[in-house]
Amino acid sequence: MYHLIYITDMTKPNARQQILVHLQAHPGATAAELARALGVSAANVRRHLSILLSDGRARVIGERQGQAGQMRGRPVQLYGTGEALTADNLPGLADAALSAWLDALPDAQRAAALQALAARLVPAMPAGGSLPRRLAQAIEQLNRLHYRAHWEAHAGGPRLIFESCPYAAIIGQHPELCRMDRFLLQGLLGMDVSQTARLELNARGLPFCMFVG
Repeated sequence: MYHLIYITDMTKPNARQQILVHLQAHPGATAAELARALGVSAANVRRHLSILLSDGRARVIGERQGQAGQMRGRPVQLYGTGEALTADNLPGLADAALSAWLDALPDAQRAAALQALAARLVPAMPAGGSLPRRLAQAIEQLNRLHYRAHWEAHAGGPRLIFESCPYAAIIGQHPELCRMDRFLLQGLLGMDVSQTARLELNARGLPFCMFVG
């Protein structure tokens, strides 16, 4: 017999895990049905579903015609668990390894450790060259790491947008990885950057992160 788990705070790190537990028990649930079952807003559920879809732990398994008068009768998507959920335990291993490593460091040393980790992922590029060239090279390197990155010119400085978070499965437990991304960009571009958006939803309802140079 399955028991529903009611979530009162969908910002907790295990919120997405509780959505997955419900989807395992009730494949084909809609976002609205998940919201009702878990006692939270549909907007909160859609935000977490976007992340689960992006990292492969959830997937769309079908559509159902909406009721007349609701969403103009448009089909609503039905969700189930994805292949990434049962493929391996790499997110769990990464979570445990990062926790063990960072917890053993004094607070004053964590920034340097994250900077060193960024340098291991992508070594800093040689100084020089125009900013557009450095941006293009940085985007090429980032997309090899599955960030689905691009940049946009802006009066306040270039905007670097990540449409995929390679660490979405553990970012809730390890928000410090956003700081690592900042060090990664600084090493690639040779300039300071700041993060202005973290897993916010774009016009298509998909999460993105943005850094400004």
